[in-house]
Amino acid sequence: MKKRMQNLGALLLALALSLSLVLPAAAAEESRLDAIAAEAAVAVLSSSQASQVGWAVWRDGEIISSGSRMGSGKEAGVGDAYCIGSVSKIYTTVAVMQLAEKGKLSLDKPVVQYLPSFKMADPRYKDITVRMLLNHSSGLMGSSFGSGMLFGDPSQQATDSLLEILSHQRLKADPGAYSTYCNDGFTLAQLVVEAVTDMNFMDYLHENIFDPAGLEETWDPAENFESRRVPIHQPGIQSPLPKECMGVIGAGGLYATPEDVAAFGGALTDSTLLKKSSRDAMAVAECEKGVWPKENYPTTLAFGLGWDHTAWYPFGSSGITALMKGGDIGYYHAGLVVLPEHRLAAAVLSTGGASTYNEMAASQMLLEALREKDVEVAELRYRLPAAKKAALPQELKPLAGYYAGQTVMKVALAEDGTLSLSFPDTPSLPARTFSYHDDGTFRDSGGTSALRLVKESNGQTYLYQWAFSTLPGLGGLPTSNYGAMRLPDREIDPELQRSWEEAMARTVFLPVSERYTSEVYLSLGMALSELGDAEEAMENAPGYIGNLRIDDKTHASYVVQAPGTAGRDGYDVELRRDEKGALWMLCSNGSVGLDLGAVPDLSAGKNDAAACTIQPDGNARWYKVGDKTAGRTMTVQVPENGGFWVYDAKGNVEASSVLWDSTSAKLPENGLVVFAGDPGARFELTFQ
Repeated sequence: MKKRMQNLGALLLALALSLSLVLPAAAAEESRLDAIAAEAAVAVLSSSQASQVGWAVWRDGEIISSGSRMGSGKEAGVGDAYCIGSVSKIYTTVAVMQLAEKGKLSLDKPVVQYLPSFKMADPRYKDITVRMLLNHSSGLMGSSFGSGMLFGDPSQQATDSLLEILSHQRLKADPGAYSTYCNDGFTLAQLVVEAVTDMNFMDYLHENIFDPAGLEETWDPAENFESRRVPIHQPGIQSPLPKECMGVIGAGGLYATPEDVAAFGGALTDSTLLKKSSRDAMAVAECEKGVWPKENYPTTLAFGLGWDHTAWYPFGSSGITALMKGGDIGYYHAGLVVLPEHRLAAAVLSTGGASTYNEMAASQMLLEALREKDVEVAELRYRLPAAKKAALPQELKPLAGYYAGQTVMKVALAEDGTLSLSFPDTPSLPARTFSYHDDGTFRDSGGTSALRLVKESNGQTYLYQWAFSTLPGLGGLPTSNYGAMRLPDREIDPELQRSWEEAMARTVFLPVSERYTSEVYLSLGMALSELGDAEEAMENAPGYIGNLRIDDKTHASYVVQAPGTAGRDGYDVELRRDEKGALWMLCSNGSVGLDLGAVPDLSAGKNDAAACTIQPDGNARWYKVGDKTAGRTMTVQVPENGGFWVYDAKGNVEASSVLWDSTSAKLPENGLVVFAGDPGARFELTFQ
């Protein structure tokens, strides 16, 4: 759910392991795997700022190694259940494949055949098949996650509202054109499962996946497993945060222990859950059916059905099928790697960090498990083939310009073959230079990374990037993908350009459409810090604001069409002023924001008593702490269906009924207060 890490080459760690025990042969083999697993877990902690890591290795029907480590490197003693994030997508995929085996649906039939209520403001939606939901090629914008990441609240509002949100959305690409990571596709797949079976999704999973596979420690956020949950923390906040709840179970909401996740992976090496034909179909590199890099290098992504990779490094380089799925949400991260031909699976789960590290750690555990079976896998260190510097070909000159993916990059080309890569939306980052070589690549001075400008069959030009990095304790990581798409040249009225830049660069839009338990309210400090950085000279391509094409005074459209992750999670934007002149931002993914400058001052009311009621539109109500209320203590009678948050001038949370059951707060000077809840929720306020 969160963005996958693309380049780990700059991260280093120092780790030493010494084994001095002499044990009988069988015990030595077992302890060796445990030691390698513990070493990999500590490497994750050291390199990714994770706070706790748990692992499990499954082989031939049993867990052969499991354990956990904390930031100190010591064995963890609190909790063993983590949210597994997008690893949940494999459970959803298995559910769909089971229904296909039973003839209750066909992967290549349109989604609308099974979910007639699915409609979009784009006639191409009728061409989206069930298969396209599972291989990320549906053309959907990506993630409609409004009110989908919550604290201590298992609400499924994000799932329940998806069809309504999609009914107003367009597609960003033709269905099947290319595969780019898409969460909404798996929420739709969950709805397809429910429609076809007439069952609640979790009931289906329990009956058809958990029970047959013997998974007794896998839960949805609404279940009672709090004593087992690994606690999560926010930097700068001492007490643990409430349970993190994803309101999109099929896309990323399940909780489990490492042992259960590894056992689930193991169940996909035999016929416990699926026939071999279905398992083989999931392991096909579906991404190669559409636009995809043709370079013959390992990559961090190669989508199958559900799987992020079907030939994960280093196993794929040795001809071993290696299925990988990662998961990242706000505070939990997960990696699952399965070697079906060897009946092996490893799961590494963590709080903090990133799934890429977990996946690499799981690979180290499986390499040792293979050694115990006398199977050696060569961990090849990939290098670019020999090439010489050369002059820049004339046909490449027009390919200079602005490229956009998850960020915006500017490519400048010099006659001597130097490519300069700068980052207009992050001016503080220094530009990087690459030299043209006679094999068509632009290489850095050390030969550790390379770029290529590629014109694809769809008429778009992409910035292909290659790199190989090694992390002690975790092995190697090859990177090979289309990192960005060239933005077509445009010319628009400079005044129109300036108006958008003024609105988007110098305005903080406060969230008003989020549920009162949303994690978004905890991230306000980042938005306020971005406002403070607005004076930094940011550059946009003419006719664009970031990766959005400026259409007119009020509309901007997402334009990136890139496979992998560069083109994920787009949305169109509309700017609108209300009758009072307040500026609003409406995004096609359903989120709504209000200009901070339009927020009124909080009033203490008559006799130091006031009330705030959530209106029928359900929007949160924001207030500034002005001179009349700063320093006073506000006491709040909080309704059952609402909550409030208080911030200081920097956006740090000072009080929250959601995080700490706060009922009062001393109001900080120049701070902010937000009341959110269901329509009609009423907050009674008193001031002292």
